[in-house]
Amino acid sequence: MVGNAPRSMIAYKYPAAEAVTRLKRIVVNVGRTGTLNPLAELEPVRIGGVTVSHATLHNADYVAEHDIREGDTVTVKRAGEVIPQVLGPVLELRPADAQPWRMPERCPACGEPVERVEGEVATYCVNAACPAQLVRSVEHFVSKGAMDIEGFGIRQAELFVEKGLIRDVADIYYLTAEPLLEMEGFAEKKVGNLLAAIEASKLRPPDRLLAALGIQGVGGVNAQTLMDHFRSLEALAAATPDELKQVPGVGPKLAESIAGWFSHEPNRRLVEKLRAAGVCTTMDAAQPAGTQELQGLTFVITGTLPSLSREQATELIQAHGGKVTGSVSGNTSYVVAGEKAGSKLDKAHKLKVEVIDEAELRRMVSG
Repeated sequence: MVGNAPRSMIAYKYPAAEAVTRLKRIVVNVGRTGTLNPLAELEPVRIGGVTVSHATLHNADYVAEHDIREGDTVTVKRAGEVIPQVLGPVLELRPADAQPWRMPERCPACGEPVERVEGEVATYCVNAACPAQLVRSVEHFVSKGAMDIEGFGIRQAELFVEKGLIRDVADIYYLTAEPLLEMEGFAEKKVGNLLAAIEASKLRPPDRLLAALGIQGVGGVNAQTLMDHFRSLEALAAATPDELKQVPGVGPKLAESIAGWFSHEPNRRLVEKLRAAGVCTTMDAAQPAGTQELQGLTFVITGTLPSLSREQATELIQAHGGKVTGSVSGNTSYVVAGEKAGSKLDKAHKLKVEVIDEAELRRMVSG
């Protein structure tokens, strides 16, 4: 046995059903990460009981290797009896004027130049404000592994983009209550909690912001390593590929990806817009000197707070010099309690540790 595949047996499968039809044109879709994906528009044809009018062409190399052209008569199958796939052209039926297909040099959605990293088959649009990528980019930006904005997910991203409230991820920090309150399902408390969560996310360290930008190849670990080295997004943006390769764990491909992303003016404007909104872009600003109101104090967080997740509240306390522990003891200065607080609240009362709510915590850090 190998996993769930028994080596003692053989699986016989019927060959995938195939059909022949005309490829009307090749269109290019843009994915969340900016990949440009060629797609075949076909004359509708029945394959295995299903009418197929579109089929994947994978990437530019696949199209070139199989010499697939617009106007060709092509053979199509449903890979795994599910995904329609163009196998190749029927050359004897090719029109005399059919021309080889080329991947566009500019993104079909935003018009910015596209890039292809050496050694990869994918072509990318690296414009962070590309509308084709926007909803998924916003979803990634607000996710827990990135800026972790509580109460902000794919549904809110779709709605705010559709309403024109968000045209790039930086617009999240320019949302105001008035237009949100006009939308169905957004009561005053919900809007207040959402805006509070957005405001709290400004305190995220810049490595979280870097990971949230969705630069190809930059995840949480690489983002932290890069920020430890360069200390600010501005310094990182000015780094050359050779300087980037000096960072442990950054190879030639990743260096080119990062430098290429920051070389685009729309991306540089996006970072400046985030900085202007008050989002932390430097390591030194993550815990600014002179704002250590909670220095020497130890906190325990319990229950569900109105607008902050447990992680957000922890970061807020740490950003102002405080310490957060997991259990209540005689050394605990305050217990921050929300709804459905459990045994930690009982122990705080037993030890006569002062209990505060989120509002009081915010007052403490506001000076």
